[in-house]
Amino acid sequence: MWLPFVAIAAVVLLPILYVVLTYNTLVALRNHIRDAWANIDTELKRRYELIPNLVATVKGYAAHEKEIFERITQLRAQCMGNQGNPSQQAADENQLVAALQRMLLVVENYPQLKADRNFLELQKELVNTEDRIQAARRFFNGNVRDYRNKCETFPSSLIAGSFGFQPQDYFNVDPAVREVPRAELT
Repeated sequence: MWLPFVAIAAVVLLPILYVVLTYNTLVALRNHIRDAWANIDTELKRRYELIPNLVATVKGYAAHEKEIFERITQLRAQCMGNQGNPSQQAADENQLVAALQRMLLVVENYPQLKADRNFLELQKELVNTEDRIQAARRFFNGNVRDYRNKCETFPSSLIAGSFGFQPQDYFNVDPAVREVPRAELT
């Protein structure tokens, strides 16, 4: 006698339960992405705070390299003001990284600068910051991967589409520095 009611309840309640659980999973993944992006943003700001000190130290030795310093300053401001999606931010960050790499190549021409304690400390801090950015980037991209998998696989893709969950971009930026670049002259 109760069997038909239980069967009807199961047919109605199980899909509703699946939708609720999938929706909550998508919300949790989206929040993980936002949290991971905040961690990247924190590390990028740390880099932005280091750059003026690094530029000032190098500028003291290589004042005639004015174009590089101006470009770094311009790109730093552009990156700080970028509030776009991760792929837009990554494009600006890659330009900044390339400018920093050019500046560090200039350092190779100044042995006194390479031995300067302030420069060495700033460079060490920049390497540490770059490592932290890369770790935060990997965490962010892992969350984006999980979210995208959930949004793109069937049947959860039906729920994601129904509730307007939008695809998220990965954040891919080359590291600014791993070690001091070596200029090889032949």
